[in-house]
Amino acid sequence: MDGMDSVDHTLLTRSATALARWIARGEERSEEVVSAHIRRIRRVNPDLNALVNERFDEALEEAREVDRAVAAAPDGARFPPFYGVPFTVKECIPAAGQPHTSALVARRGTIAQTDAEAVARMREAGGILLGVSNLSEAGFWIESVNRVYGRTGNAYDPRRTSGGSSGGEGALVGSGCTPIGIGSDIGGSIRIPAFFNGVFGHKPSGGLGSIEGHQPMPNGFARRYLGIGPLARHAEDLWPLLEVLAGEREGRAGGEERLVGDPAGVKLCSLRLLSWTETGMGSVSRELREVQGAWASALVEHGMNADDTPRLAGFARAFAIWTQCMREAAADVPLRMHLGAGEAINPWKELALWSVGRSRHTLPPLIVAAGEDLPLVMPRDRQPVVREMAALRTELNELLGSDGVLLFPSYADVAPRHRVPLLRPFQWLYAGLFNILELPVTQVPLGLGERGLPLGVQVIAAHGNDALTIAVAGELERLAGGWRPPFEA
Repeated sequence: MDGMDSVDHTLLTRSATALARWIARGEERSEEVVSAHIRRIRRVNPDLNALVNERFDEALEEAREVDRAVAAAPDGARFPPFYGVPFTVKECIPAAGQPHTSALVARRGTIAQTDAEAVARMREAGGILLGVSNLSEAGFWIESVNRVYGRTGNAYDPRRTSGGSSGGEGALVGSGCTPIGIGSDIGGSIRIPAFFNGVFGHKPSGGLGSIEGHQPMPNGFARRYLGIGPLARHAEDLWPLLEVLAGEREGRAGGEERLVGDPAGVKLCSLRLLSWTETGMGSVSRELREVQGAWASALVEHGMNADDTPRLAGFARAFAIWTQCMREAAADVPLRMHLGAGEAINPWKELALWSVGRSRHTLPPLIVAAGEDLPLVMPRDRQPVVREMAALRTELNELLGSDGVLLFPSYADVAPRHRVPLLRPFQWLYAGLFNILELPVTQVPLGLGERGLPLGVQVIAAHGNDALTIAVAGELERLAGGWRPPFEA
C-alpha cells in the first residue's frame, strides 16, 4: 500500500462526505484526517509538483479547533457539510494569505488579501484549506507548466501530464493528497485534469456560482463560459460541493443562475442516453471508444433508454466556434494584456526570446497572443460564428431537453507524456466546446486502461440539468468502480 498504514489508507480513500460524517460523530478526529493527507502530500509532491504553497501548521490548528468543538457539542448537534475536511484550491482563485500569481512571472510575489467567494464558502462549509495548486500560465493551456512554479506530473505516472489548467488539483485529488479540490474551467480546465488523473470533475452550467476574484477574469458574456467547480475522488461529493459553491446552502447564489433538482431524486429509468464517439473533431483512440461504448451499454442494461440520434453537424466546427467566441470575448482585454498582468507584452518579441530560452512565458499562450494580430486566423467579423454557436447551443439544448444525457469523450486519448499535447494542440476541444454552449458536464473515471492510465467519459445535459449529469456519474461509479487509487494500481 505504497508504504502507508491501514489507517492512512482508509482516510485517503474515503469521500469527503464520509470523512465529514465521521468527524461530526466523533468517530474520527479532524486532526488525524488532515495529518494523513499532509503525510501523503509530503510523500508524493516532490515528484508531482502539484501543491505550490502549503499552510499545514494553520490547517492542523484549525483541525484541532474542529475536534474541540465536536467534543464539546451536545448530542445531535449539526455541523457544516464538510466540517473538518481538508481541501485544496487552484492558485488563480484567491485564498487569503496564499500566492495569487496565476503562474505569471509579472505577478510573482502577489499574495491574496481576501478569499474568493468560492473559497469563503468552502471555509463556511467547514473545509480546511491545505494550500494552493499549480496551473498553466494564466490558465491558458492543457499542461500545467509555467515559469513561476514549473511542471506538474500525473498522479499515475509523473512522466505524463496532469492536464490543465487545473492540473495541480487533478494530480492532488488523483494521488490521494486531498479528497476534494476546487478548480476553474473555461475550456476543459477541470475536466481534462480530472480525466488524466482518474477522478471526478464537474463544470457547472453557465452562470452558476460565483467566479469573483478569479485571475484572469474573462470579459463580458465570456464570464458565463468560466465556471468554478469541484474535483473529487468520489461522485457523492459533487452535489454537496456544488451546493456550497453555488451558495445554495446560504441562500445567496453568486452567479446568474440557481441550482435546481437533486441527483438523489433522479430516476435513471426516465432518462434518454445518447453516446457519441464520432465527434467530428478528430479521431478518438480505440481504447476510449470501446470503454465508452461498453459503459453506455451497461447504463441501458440498467434501465436507461437508448437514443440513437446522430451527432450534430455543428461539432465539426468546434475549433472555429470556440476560438471566435473567445476572440469576441477578448476584444476589450486581449490575452497579451493578461500575460503582462495589465501591461501588454509583445508576443512576437517573446516568441523570439522563447526560441533561445529567455522568455518569461510558455509557448502556447504566446502563439495565441501572436495570433490576435492575424485576421486570416482571427477574422475581424466574428458575428457569423457567434450566431452559429448560438444556433448549436439551442439545437443541443432542445435535443437533450429535460430528460437527455450525452456521453462524449473527455479527450482523444489517455494522459500523454509531457509536451506531446503541443503536437496535437486542439484535442482540448472535446471538453472546451461545452463551455461556450454553457452546458453542465461531469467527467467520470472508468477504471484504468492498457497502460495503467485512467480512462473516462464526459456526461452532458441541457443547461441547468447539473443534477442529471451527477446522477449518471454516480451510477457509472457504482457500475465501473470509480477512482482507482494509484497506490493500489
